[in-house]
Amino acid sequence: MNRLNGLLIDDLQDLLHAEMQLVEALPKMAESAHHPKLREAFEKHLTQTRGQVERLKKVFELLGEKAQPKPCRGMKGLVEEGEEVIEGYEGEDEIAADLAVIGAAQKVEHYEIAAYGTARALARQIGEREVATLLSHSLGEEESSDYLLTELSKPLLQDALLEEQSASVNSKKSKRA
Repeated sequence: MNRLNGLLIDDLQDLLHAEMQLVEALPKMAESAHHPKLREAFEKHLTQTRGQVERLKKVFELLGEKAQPKPCRGMKGLVEEGEEVIEGYEGEDEIAADLAVIGAAQKVEHYEIAAYGTARALARQIGEREVATLLSHSLGEEESSDYLLTELSKPLLQDALLEEQSASVNSKKSKRA
C-alpha cells in the first residue's frame, strides 16, 4: 500500500506542475485565438485550471502531504509545442491558425485526461475516496474542455473547406479567361 501511495503522490506532484505550467500558457493561447468563442474557451479553461491547482492542493492536504510540484517534462514539451504552433501561424490565415491552436490544446487536454484518470484510479485502489472524487471533478472538466475544442473546430473546418473550394473554383475560372 505504501508504494501505491508514493506513486499517487508522485503523479499528483507531476500534475500540479503541469497545471501550474498551463496557468502560464493559457493566456498566450487565448491571446492568439482569432475566433471569439475560442478565446472565451481558453479564458474559461484558465479559470478552471486555477481551480484545479487549488483542488490538487486540497488533495495533498487530505493525503497529509505538502503540495510540492515535481517538474512535468511531458507538459513542458506540449506547452513548447503549442508556443511553436502559435509562432508558426502568426500572421497566417486566421482559420488555419485557430485550428492549429485547437490541435495543440487538445494534445494538452488528452495528456491531462490520462494523468487525472491514472491518479483517480490509484486513489480508488488505495481507498482514498474523497481524493478520487476531487480528481474525478478535474477529469470531468478536462473531458468537457476537450469536447468543447472539438465542437469549436467543426465550423472552422467547414469555413476552411468552403474557402478552399471557392479559391479552387475562382482559380479554374481565371484559367479559362
